[in-house]
Amino acid sequence: MQKSNLITQMTIKDENAHLALLSYELKETWEKCQKKLKIATAESLTGGMIASTISMAPGSSRYFDRSFVVYNNEAKHEMLGVNKSVFDLYTEVSGQCVMEMASGALEHSHADIAVSVSGVAGPDLGGDGNPVGTVWFGLGVKGKKPACLCKHFAGNREQIRLLTVNNAFDFLKKIILSDCYPADFLSQDQFQSN
Repeated sequence: MQKSNLITQMTIKDENAHLALLSYELKETWEKCQKKLKIATAESLTGGMIASTISMAPGSSRYFDRSFVVYNNEAKHEMLGVNKSVFDLYTEVSGQCVMEMASGALEHSHADIAVSVSGVAGPDLGGDGNPVGTVWFGLGVKGKKPACLCKHFAGNREQIRLLTVNNAFDFLKKIILSDCYPADFLSQDQFQSN
């Protein structure tokens, strides 16, 4: 059964166990990595769920530097330096926004890698017309241009947020092991040329 189907059937107890498993899997991945990279997160629709999940594993302070919960555009601008023109030209639910969020998280931390998320968890459409379930992911690696990916999830608000967390952990594990962006991500240069 696919993860998205499992998530729609989870109870609160199941959800907590699932998040704990994600946390321990990330810890194991980090322990396998020779570089011992530090992580930062920049979260909008998840409101800190990624950070909270990372910190479930004891000893996570060895690899988790900090989190930025930037639920509104003012916070994205003030805390991460997202250019205000991004909101007017592309909206906060865009590849441009999450790439700037990831870059800002790296700039304002001691982290080597950053994951950022922004999207529409529902129940209503985003103010910019983005459908419920639209989620943009940004990744940043120190010394590299950021990259982004858009996904569309089905489910209620909590299911969409949980799927977002789940995917963020998959992306973090891949980047820790390979030091490269996952293949389906578009680099900033690729994204801008589309």
